[in-house]
Amino acid sequence: MKRKTEVSIVIPHLNEPGELGRCLTSLKGQEAESVEFEIIVVDNGSDTPPSDVCAAFENVRLEVERQPGPGPARNKGAAVARGEILAFIDADCVAAPDWIRQIVAFMSAREDVDFIGGDIRILQASARALTPIEAYESIYSYRNDRYVTQYGFSATGNMAVRKKVFEAVGPFGGIGTMEDTDWGMKATAMGFKIAYVPSAKVFTEPCASYAALTLRWDRHVAHEFEQIRHHYTRYPKWLFKSVAIAASPLGEQLTVIKTRRISGVRTRLGAYLILTRVRLHRAKRMFGLLFSNSTSSAVGTWNREKT
Repeated sequence: MKRKTEVSIVIPHLNEPGELGRCLTSLKGQEAESVEFEIIVVDNGSDTPPSDVCAAFENVRLEVERQPGPGPARNKGAAVARGEILAFIDADCVAAPDWIRQIVAFMSAREDVDFIGGDIRILQASARALTPIEAYESIYSYRNDRYVTQYGFSATGNMAVRKKVFEAVGPFGGIGTMEDTDWGMKATAMGFKIAYVPSAKVFTEPCASYAALTLRWDRHVAHEFEQIRHHYTRYPKWLFKSVAIAASPLGEQLTVIKTRRISGVRTRLGAYLILTRVRLHRAKRMFGLLFSNSTSSAVGTWNREKT
């Protein structure tokens, strides 16, 4: 008799067949972990649906969500999921060998916790040395420990939630929202408890270039500004934050020196230089939005970023 599905893994996908295959390989390798799980890939309008990629793996279901955005894609997967736990991972991520087991073990032991965020690390292109962008992202990107403990949300590249809790909170937002931030903060505001689980690890590729890195921040800054766009009394605070971000690299030197996520003087220097460029870029964008009062050119879309 087949056991009840414990975990439903939901993967939104858009034009990343190679990355999806790698992600599925990392998940299917965990079938010996004695946890009954299913994998649901939700295609969000790829030029070529990943039918062949999914068919290469047993027990992988392919669904389609026409509404653009990773949030709606995840909602579709959650709606058809059979598991008591929903685990979200992105198509360009690689799960650690015991990722599923760590999620189940923690949530079984801690029934008081409603949803969790795990650790997100950077996939290193070369075994010899980190590039400056890889070094920067190893320290400052995907800081899920901080998201969970300080702000009450988890990045959906590594998040798990009890299905009954997801249904109580409601679906992720659409393409015009920061769906993971908004959903997590809504859940915590409703009284649901989140926890950080560092043993549940996934790995993701860093941005391919500095331009890609700044594009990500352009989108983030634009979404933040949209929250205050029509509240002019908040503009002085936004201006102060812009100045603070421009000056912030001066206060990050100890962080770069002391972090254990990277090693070596040259690697740390590369990370610090990228940090300085990124922070100055963010401040410039924040100033620009404040005086143009427009977010239309800065908000990237799921489809645009993935094509």
